[in-house]
Amino acid sequence: MTRSVGIVIPAYHPDVDRLGAYVRALHDALAPEEIRVELDAATPDVRDRIAELPVTLNEASSRRGKGAAITAGFEALSTDVLAFADADGSTPAPSIADVVAPVVSGNADLAAGSRRHPDATVQSHQTVARRYLGDGFAWLARRLLDVHLHDYQCGAKALTADAWARIRHYLHEPGFAWDIELLAVADAVDCRIVEVPVVWEDRPESTVSPVETTLRLARGLFTARHRARLVRNDRLHTLLDRSRDSSPALVDRDHR
Repeated sequence: MTRSVGIVIPAYHPDVDRLGAYVRALHDALAPEEIRVELDAATPDVRDRIAELPVTLNEASSRRGKGAAITAGFEALSTDVLAFADADGSTPAPSIADVVAPVVSGNADLAAGSRRHPDATVQSHQTVARRYLGDGFAWLARRLLDVHLHDYQCGAKALTADAWARIRHYLHEPGFAWDIELLAVADAVDCRIVEVPVVWEDRPESTVSPVETTLRLARGLFTARHRARLVRNDRLHTLLDRSRDSSPALVDRDHR
């Protein structure tokens, strides 16, 4: 029995022409049941142009963050497989299909695209600063987390609806560190995780600050490690958590 696929694209100030081409390529490569764009803080003209694309559009009036946007999208999908891809199309549609494939076939509960895998193809490289910061973060993540991958932040991942049901209540990070928390918690609930090499092209026009983002990711890494250990009922982390104020999971927040 073929599994249905839904794709979420979180979008904040997207290049609409590029997004439109990417949506069409995703339809051609995967024939998904639904592509859902989670749009944050858009101008009316951007909203209207995206609404003309072959997508389901959900708009938030303020910036929710990548993690909160994807979570909202996953909660709205009713497909067997849930996937997400970055709006800039850094991971081409055929590579998104490669990431989705092991989940559709039943060979994995969660598949993570990887730019740093030895078999990945990087068509244009980041600046030296971005590359070293990214490599340093991946090195640290492999040493702090129980799940060991080459790349934790590639914007291409897919998982089964069942895996999402097991993970969703443990996710709290609304921003870029959501990917790390997703992987750490998925490992803690014993999901089968595979890493899939992708073709990847850096988008140098990104407005994301590499230093600021890396610092936030580093904080998120320690938090993800803590949350995963809580899921595993680690005694030390359970004791440490008693002194912390607990925030509600993303699925229990209102992100309109």
